[in-house]
Amino acid sequence: MTGPTLLSPEEDVTGKETLDLFAEAHRFNQWMFSALSPFCKNNILEIGSGIGNISKLLLENFNKVYLSDLREEYCDILRKKFSDDPHLQNVYPLDLGEPDLIHSHSMLIGRFDSVIASNVVEHVEDEKLAIRNCFDMLKPKGRLVVLVPAYASLYNGLDKELGHFRRYNRNGLTCLLKSEGFSVLHTQYFNAAGILGWWFSGSVQKKTLLPKNQLDLYNKLIPVIRVIDKIVFNQMGLSLIAVGEKNLSL
Repeated sequence: MTGPTLLSPEEDVTGKETLDLFAEAHRFNQWMFSALSPFCKNNILEIGSGIGNISKLLLENFNKVYLSDLREEYCDILRKKFSDDPHLQNVYPLDLGEPDLIHSHSMLIGRFDSVIASNVVEHVEDEKLAIRNCFDMLKPKGRLVVLVPAYASLYNGLDKELGHFRRYNRNGLTCLLKSEGFSVLHTQYFNAAGILGWWFSGSVQKKTLLPKNQLDLYNKLIPVIRVIDKIVFNQMGLSLIAVGEKNLSL
């Protein structure tokens, strides 16, 4: 498995196009939010907010929300899009791979009851550092809710073009969280039906961007697709969700 091509913010064309595609996938976004939000407490920091596809739902359902992104242009989009929302507390330029976060962002240390990182950790070369930074930003007993791509065998050109360093399995992600001081409260796979589409588009057709017509159809079928996850008891999926709690002793 070869690693991703590292891109400057200005060169991240595929990432922006993908975010724009998912901005129209309202049913999918709601489904993902419904899988992540039950584990969140108020006073939430969202890592990698992008253009606000999940942020919008966080702001609608929680009273105290902070947004962030690695790219300043996305931070600007977030500020403009949600400037009138009373639940938005602030927007931070934030790199989860920052090696000295405690000093460079001291105002964020020990501040949040929940940190949510959806499709972020796989973009950070030093995954332990990414999880450690999340740990440091949480209050004692605070929760990290993370969603990452699943199964190394599914890694293909779509992952590489998006800047993914890896995909995960349940045991690997659990061990990662525990190694950085978290008690793991919950794990589950998510989006079993998406496995076939990702494999076919990226591994068979060798595409580097999800086809819009495929995503549009998928979004329309979400009511049926959600049932599939229930049938398989969330024991397989294109993505993997884990919830960690910051230990009081650390």
